[in-house]
Amino acid sequence: MEDYRFLFKVVLVGNAGVGKTCLVRRFTQGLFPPGQGATIGVDFMIKTVDINGEKVKLQIWDTAGQERFRSITQSYYRSAHALILVYDVSSQPSFDCLPDWLREIEEYANAKVLRVLVGNKTDREDREIPTYVGEDFAQRNNMYFMETSAKEADNVEKLFMEIAHALIEQAKAREPVPEYKGNPGQSVTLNHRTPSTTSDSCCSRLL
Repeated sequence: MEDYRFLFKVVLVGNAGVGKTCLVRRFTQGLFPPGQGATIGVDFMIKTVDINGEKVKLQIWDTAGQERFRSITQSYYRSAHALILVYDVSSQPSFDCLPDWLREIEEYANAKVLRVLVGNKTDREDREIPTYVGEDFAQRNNMYFMETSAKEADNVEKLFMEIAHALIEQAKAREPVPEYKGNPGQSVTLNHRTPSTTSDSCCSRLL
């Protein structure tokens, strides 16, 4: 039996097509799956990491973004230790739907859950969402913020490792992670602070 000190459940949410599955695969398997199809319902992978000599098992749950799966995915919010809300920096609609996803998080997730905003696909040349816009949204909603590229493996390892570090500190302190107090124009380093188009909502459309 595998030995570990902490077990944390991390759930990724966001519009379909923003790259949630690719982020999970890049971190857990070290690969970028070309032509990745839409997730059906919920999928998950496990990876054990070492944080300052302590083994941490991460259960990473990848949820579908389409409306028809929403009743299934909402049930996974409640027991999550961390929720990663992902948008595509080259898709304005995926960013515009963030308030809808936040409302779901506030309704179904634990009030103490670690909330992280991730702007994915920074390798794209057709960026529509500047970094400072994502940072401002994260700051206004007390979220950590990071930009990533699953394709280029940029910041993917850092994202999950720093989440694990923050969750360990939260678990040891037995109190919520402090609110985000970052400065505009700066990325946040977590460990420094501890498919019908007629009926689907904007957040369910494939991008």
